[in-house]
Amino acid sequence: MLKRSLVLASGIALASWCGGQAFAADVFSLTSSTFKDGSMLPKKAANASNPANPNPNCVGENVSPQLSWTGTPDGTKSFVLLMEDPEGRGGAGVHHMVTYGIDAKVTGFGEGELSKPSDKFVGGKATQGTGIYNGPCTPPNVQPHHYTFLLVATDYDVKDIPPGLTREEVLPKLAPVQGQPNHVKGSAGIVGLFVKPAN
Repeated sequence: MLKRSLVLASGIALASWCGGQAFAADVFSLTSSTFKDGSMLPKKAANASNPANPNPNCVGENVSPQLSWTGTPDGTKSFVLLMEDPEGRGGAGVHHMVTYGIDAKVTGFGEGELSKPSDKFVGGKATQGTGIYNGPCTPPNVQPHHYTFLLVATDYDVKDIPPGLTREEVLPKLAPVQGQPNHVKGSAGIVGLFVKPAN
């Protein structure tokens, strides 16, 4: 399930990015103390309804989950961190978070830290138009959606990728295109589930 979701979230086979790259002794892995891989996200991680544009499916507080990682690949200079709902918008996908320029010395974010601008990351442009975390607004009475958090280790300096880019603008900078160099050193992911609670 995780492998399928990661491929859906990235739009390309991540394994091809990393072929032949040297990795650190530890396996590059992404974990969370807020939820376990493949389990439900807490209600507080769902997005909050906006009074200017109310959505009854946004039932939370938009508190981003805690995330941490270990086993950073050799040669990493910065990370890209994405959050994707491949089932959102009727299967067209929703890009809930596009962040990058995360220094290689950073090993995680606390709860709520990705919900507001920070000098620890560069904000891109999510489907919702923001450069921060946007929690789920999953409708009720559906199968839980798979919210995929994807962490990509790159050899880009933290200021190399300009702010405000969409996921579609960031991905070509990572994957080799027409003979361009591969900037990816490794990737790791974790999936949280969510659906609007019955009550």
